[in-house]
This record gives sequence, C-alpha cells and structure tokens, in this order.
Amino acid sequence: MAMTDPLGDMLTRIRNGQRAKKDSVLSPASKLRANVLEVLQREGYIRGFSDDTSGKHPQLRIELKYFEGEPAIKHVARVSKPGRRVYSGSKELPVVRNGLGITIVSTPRGVLSDAEARSQNVGGEVLAEVF
Repeated sequence: MAMTDPLGDMLTRIRNGQRAKKDSVLSPASKLRANVLEVLQREGYIRGFSDDTSGKHPQLRIELKYFEGEPAIKHVARVSKPGRRVYSGSKELPVVRNGLGITIVSTPRGVLSDAEARSQNVGGEVLAEVF
C-alpha cells in the first residue's frame, strides 16, 4: 500500500527513535525529507544526516541528538497534512512556544524555518512544528 504522508512518517520515526533512546534512525530518502532534515540540523535539533545506499532503496540515516540524556526534540508534529493543507503568509507564520521552538515552512525559496522565512519575507505551506 502506498504511503500517504511520507514526511509525517519520517517525523514519527524520529519521535519513536528518540523515545527508544536510539543513536540513529533510517527513513526512505526524498528531496523534501532531506530539506526538512537540513533545517532541523541548522537549528540544532539533530546531529546530522547522511545517505545510506547499502540496501535496495536509498535511505537517510538520521543521527539523533540528546542533551543530558533527554531528547533535543521534545515535541514534533505535522501541521499541514494531506487531508488539510495549511498555508501562511510571512506575517502570519505561527510562533511555537513563544519563540523557543520552530515552524518548518515550504516556501518558493526552499524549505526554511519560520525565522528564516520572516527575514526573507516569504510565506508558504506550514509543514511541521518542533520544540
């Protein structure tokens, strides 16, 4: 059966991996997933990610990050889902935890965090919120 929400699947793999105290998790590779992981790495929520082509299909190995035994990501949730897309202008981008978290936004200039999108004055589809 086809997967209807690949990005939601990757976020769930990250969430489950951190709850199980894993060092890294695997997720099928795609450009959107890699772009979201770049934002998470820039913002300091994951240690990094790399391509893993050892299997039949290309995958992304995501290195999870912990601080004093606690996961760096306390909460990760998909905002715009296949059944209900959520779009926002640059002025109306949601603020997560009064600025302590980030919103990941797909814009015409690529996948950006909410702060980067505000500074470039672009809006787009609100993909996920992380804190």
